[in-house]
Parts: sequence; structure tokens; C-alpha cells
Amino acid sequence: MTDDLPAGPVFEPAPRPHDQNELRALRAPRRLSVDDHMFTAPGLPGTFRLQLFTAPGARPVAVATQIAGAEGMSLMNGVERFAGAVWERHCPAEDQPPVWVGRQLWPEQAGQETRFQRVVFADADRYRPRGPKWSVITREGLQDLVGAPVATDRGDGYVPRAAEPEPRLVFAEFPVVRLARPAPFREPACMPTGVPWWRRRLRQVLPRRGGARTCCWYHGGDWHTVNAMALQVLQRAQAQSVDPDGMKEFSTAHAAEAGATSWETEALATLFSIADAIQPSSGTGYINGQHRAQAMLEAGVRRGCVTLHGCHFEMTAGVTCGAST
Repeated sequence: MTDDLPAGPVFEPAPRPHDQNELRALRAPRRLSVDDHMFTAPGLPGTFRLQLFTAPGARPVAVATQIAGAEGMSLMNGVERFAGAVWERHCPAEDQPPVWVGRQLWPEQAGQETRFQRVVFADADRYRPRGPKWSVITREGLQDLVGAPVATDRGDGYVPRAAEPEPRLVFAEFPVVRLARPAPFREPACMPTGVPWWRRRLRQVLPRRGGARTCCWYHGGDWHTVNAMALQVLQRAQAQSVDPDGMKEFSTAHAAEAGATSWETEALATLFSIADAIQPSSGTGYINGQHRAQAMLEAGVRRGCVTLHGCHFEMTAGVTCGAST
């Protein structure tokens, strides 16, 4: 599935001057030493194309390309473990992880822009990078960094996952307190450690309402209001037999009728987007949505809307979604 990344101007900043200086220092004429069209990391449900560029005395550069929503765990959600796997498998003698650049290929209807994103890790033990930070790198900037041609597509060796008619996904009402403990990675200042069990239970008793914060998009509005609207949307969608592909548009229309703010409208739409909905996973905690889940847990939201495998979870209300991807 995709990254937990609603469309908005607060993410993916352009490189700062000191970032540009670092990129200039990393430039070298490298060669393509690995082009694995179906790279997989042990124990992770995700694939991507790996292009690894190397040169004697230069730090390797890894370019990971993935089709959003079609290859399991996204590049953003799995970045630390993906980068660690490439480091261990292809350049184990290096003291640092490879310079990491990701490219998520979005379908046209998703409304997201496809671009290269450089990831800088705050620190790393052997094969375990931590603390990723993202910034945009242009195609020209990447070419200068690598010193060799970089393919921008998924490649002829891409093998689509076999279509699975079951289990089907559903948009469903779900008790937020039962969601797995998030491990957020994009907003460390305001989401440092996830939500421990005692705090989430305290917030269920003493919920935090209103009071939008300016630290990040996820804390920018009232999730109580958004989830109350989400449950209304579920009920109306069931009554009107709304097709799952139309749920995002249906929710946006509901928000307009309710006089919702722009943030509330956007947040509600992410809950009913097949690509962006919160999707728990029994194996990894979250396929998508852990930042929104943390914000909801911090606020003490009791019931919300997530996307679930219909055969694995008991649901109080649901709208059937297409076969899982």
C-alpha cells in the first residue's frame, strides 16, 4: 500500500543549502552495478526495483522505484528496513548505508506527483539505519549525484502480483484503541515514540478534543469530528450501495454538506481513499496509516474508519472494497 501521506504542502521540502553542499560532495562518476527489478527484503511484504550505483572510493547510491499500492509495503513505510537490506546484501563492507533515493510511481487518478525523494538517516548501526528524513531531489540533481544514467520506470522485469479475489477489503467501523502501537517516522518532534497502552487508555477516559496544532498535518485538526463524519459516511454509503471506488468522492460531498473545514475534508477523504486509508496488518502493525492512527490515539478517538480484510476481522459496519492489492 501507499505511504501515510495525504496530499498537502507541508511534506517533501526542497533541499536546503547545506543539503545541496552535501550532495555536491557526494558526486562521483559511478556505474550501475545492480539492477534488480524485483528486490525483496527478508520478512517484508514489499518489492521494488533497485538500481545500485557504485565506484571505488565513493559511497554507493541506491535508487528504489515502486508502483504505489501494487507492491505491498511502500517505500516510505519500509524505508529503514529496505535500506538496511540493500546495505547488508550489496555493500556490507560500507560503514554507512547507501545514499538512498526513492521513487513512488503514482497512478494518474491518485492526484499525487511522482518524483524522486532523497532520504537522509539520522544515524545507523550495522545494517540498521534510523531516523529517516525526506527531501525532493530533481532528476537532473540525481544524474549529477550518480554520474550515470538512471532509469525512471519500473522496468521490464517487473512481475505484477497475482490478483487475489479474496480476502476482500472493507471500509469498516473499528475501535481505535485496538489498533497496533504506531511507530511513526516522519514527525519525530511531535510523534517520538508512538502511543503506549497506558496513555491510549487514559485518553479513552479523558479524550483531548479540538485545539489544532501547527507542528504537522496530522495534528492540524480535530480527529473526533472527522471520525464522527466518517461513521455517518459509512451508514449513508451502506444505505445507498455506494461503490468502494466512489467512497472518497462520496465522503468529500458529505463533508461539504456538513460545512467541514478544508483540513477536515482532506482528512475524511484519506480515510475513504483505497490508496490512503488506514490499513492495519497483523504481520507488520500497519500497511498504511500509522501517523493518523497515532494522532487519533493521542486525541482519545474511540471509534473510527479503517480498511480491513473482511475475513480476518469482526466489524460492526462495513462497505465492501475491491480485492486486496
